[in-house]
Amino acid sequence: MDLIDELTWRGLLFDSTEGAREHLAERAAAGEPVAGYIGFDPSAPSLHVGSLVPVMLLVHLQRAGHVPVALVGGGTGLIGDPSGKEKERTLLTREEARANAEGIRTQLERFLDFSAGPTSARMRNNLDWLGEVGYVDFLRDIGKHFSVNSMIRKESVRRRLERDDAGISYTEFSYMLLQAYDYLVLHDREGCTLQLGGSDQWGNIVAGIDLVRRERGDHAHGIVAPLVTTTGGVKFGKTEAGAVWLDPARTSPYRFYQFWLNVDDADAGRYLRFFTLKPREEIGELEAALAAHPERREAQRALAADVTGRMHGADGLGRAERATEVLFGGSLEGLGGADIEDIFADVPSSTVGRDALSGDGLALVEALAEAGVVSSRGEARRALQQGAVYLNNERVTEPERRLAESDAIEGGFVVLRHGKRRYHLVRIEG
Repeated sequence: MDLIDELTWRGLLFDSTEGAREHLAERAAAGEPVAGYIGFDPSAPSLHVGSLVPVMLLVHLQRAGHVPVALVGGGTGLIGDPSGKEKERTLLTREEARANAEGIRTQLERFLDFSAGPTSARMRNNLDWLGEVGYVDFLRDIGKHFSVNSMIRKESVRRRLERDDAGISYTEFSYMLLQAYDYLVLHDREGCTLQLGGSDQWGNIVAGIDLVRRERGDHAHGIVAPLVTTTGGVKFGKTEAGAVWLDPARTSPYRFYQFWLNVDDADAGRYLRFFTLKPREEIGELEAALAAHPERREAQRALAADVTGRMHGADGLGRAERATEVLFGGSLEGLGGADIEDIFADVPSSTVGRDALSGDGLALVEALAEAGVVSSRGEARRALQQGAVYLNNERVTEPERRLAESDAIEGGFVVLRHGKRRYHLVRIEG
């Protein structure tokens, strides 16, 4: 597989250094895989979906027969990259950066093969060398190669300098030197001759390439992908609820699946190219199906299944798909309280004391009216008689029906529904 061609048709190539294609081809022809790396910021114990573009760059690099190196910025994470940031970040402790790096390794193993022989993925932490370098030595050996005038012209620095209320600290201003030094170290230790990343990293990547040339007299290269936004211009991965994380403890498989299922029709084809390994023909067929029958959302379903299955495994995907079916009237059988609370987190809810369900229980018509599912007890009776009321997604038609503790899922939740999609979650407390 030609890496440049693959990234180009998938829309993942924004720019590359002159000679990058030839370098990859020459090494492949000689049976010598290229070692290429991408840096990951350990500012949180989990990556988020916005990190999937650089992850997929490494995936394609490995599929093309080369060696992916995932560099976790345990050292640079203590400093903070000013790229794309409007203000200074809160600095991490060494312990936080180290713990976050361990979580990221687990997530990368879902995408990269760390046991593939000559092309096995590797993971490195730049704290291993940045934590050892002396300040005076660094300034003398590395700092001499960098012009302050040139650094000020970099977009990430210039934009911060233009903000009177923020500016940029010397700490973040020095970030470019540290990232360039990473390239030099990985060139020496891992044989890296390629750095990949987002287009916002182009300046830092070029600085590293120049440092390798000055210090070692060797050629190094860079490839960058475009920054992903939605068709509406919103930064990819940002939702009203915040970031969508890869860690299931932060974003459940169900919500992860829903994120992909709900992407705009105009974005579905692009995202299939970006985030899956599906071939051109299959993606073309899915785009055609979406254009012909947008209501079926076949492209989004394929996208959601592919990415969720890769990240959370068959079990996580199965639970996410079952939970999605529940919202369209599927059975709640087998779902626990945590699943119910997650699925119905965004629907109206109310609380009922446990004692109200003891003895004869609570009249369903009263529960429906009190919860606001219907406007009155009279309307509740009529809805029951017409078969429009569901208790835990099971149709109820008896106006005399009462709620008992046995109706509560794991003793904590009752799901009411009026019509096809009007849900209400009742939490049982006490």
